[in-house]
Amino acid sequence: MVNAESVAARFARLPDWLRRCLPAENVVLSRIQKLTGGAIQENWLLDLEVSGGPRAGAHRWVLRTGAPSALAVSHGRSEEFAILVAAHKAGVRVAEPIILCPDKGTIGESFLIVAWCPGTAQGRRIVRDPDLPTFGPSLARTLGSELAKLHRITPPRADLAFLGEAPVDAARMRIDRYRSELDHMDEAQPVIEHALNWLEDRLPKAGPIVLCHADYRTGNYLVHEGKLSAILDWEFAGWSEPNEDIGWFCARCWRFGQMALEAGGIASRDDFYEGYEIESKRSIDRAQIRFWEVMAHVRWSVIALEQEHRHLSGREPSLELALTGRMLPEILHDLMTEISSSGGRS
Repeated sequence: MVNAESVAARFARLPDWLRRCLPAENVVLSRIQKLTGGAIQENWLLDLEVSGGPRAGAHRWVLRTGAPSALAVSHGRSEEFAILVAAHKAGVRVAEPIILCPDKGTIGESFLIVAWCPGTAQGRRIVRDPDLPTFGPSLARTLGSELAKLHRITPPRADLAFLGEAPVDAARMRIDRYRSELDHMDEAQPVIEHALNWLEDRLPKAGPIVLCHADYRTGNYLVHEGKLSAILDWEFAGWSEPNEDIGWFCARCWRFGQMALEAGGIASRDDFYEGYEIESKRSIDRAQIRFWEVMAHVRWSVIALEQEHRHLSGREPSLELALTGRMLPEILHDLMTEISSSGGRS
């Protein structure tokens, strides 16, 4: 439970900082409330009144800052803000980026503020909505279309230089990275090693490189009255192949139990593919998506192992980290199911 006094103390400097940086004559915060979700980041709802300046009026914004369980590979606030600005300019349905505070002087951590968008992002709630058969196919097509808009952003980009050089072969890069991470773990992981061998045997030809969300899935977008409100959680975005995002969205681990609805537990993959193909004007190679779905489960397995180790080592005791680690058997089961349904081992 969040202590009201500690919250007030933590955000005491925020109104004056906003007044100076917006700029405005005065800023009055009427509510600061921690939002649920966000294992990697903290999200705080802000209700405020701005007097004077370009943002004069009543607003509802969301402040995002780091959570204790953040992953080392996740972007900092400055990088995430730059990605949001790029996506917003490309016409992708994201919360409007408002302002960035790159230092820790105001609330003890760097943070960014975006416009609040209505809706729920809870995956299990979305896939169990009784009206899903009515709105699910349309929602999936919209999500495919929005992903295609994002994939129009290609390297090199001066505003995204912090992402580094684009990989020559994204699939090869991923396999090498996960092998290296497994090599640094104390216990052998034969199921994941088997999956990496399976992927290596089937490496596709290197494809085009684009800006990928890298966590594009049910649970990371807002749904309001059956429609897409905003795409969330951009802290893993980077250069990769478009098929990585498509495979991640369709992977079994992100269907929240609705296995027959292969596009994120909300619709058929044909609905999702249709939205993407119409907007991108390119056909999706179905076989390559299956490859990237196996890759998605390898990645999720490695993340679960890393989160578990951070808790069990005593370095970062956390219920969130411990619960993620306990998901590993289910993830590995999904991984082997994906391999079996994709043709087993050659």
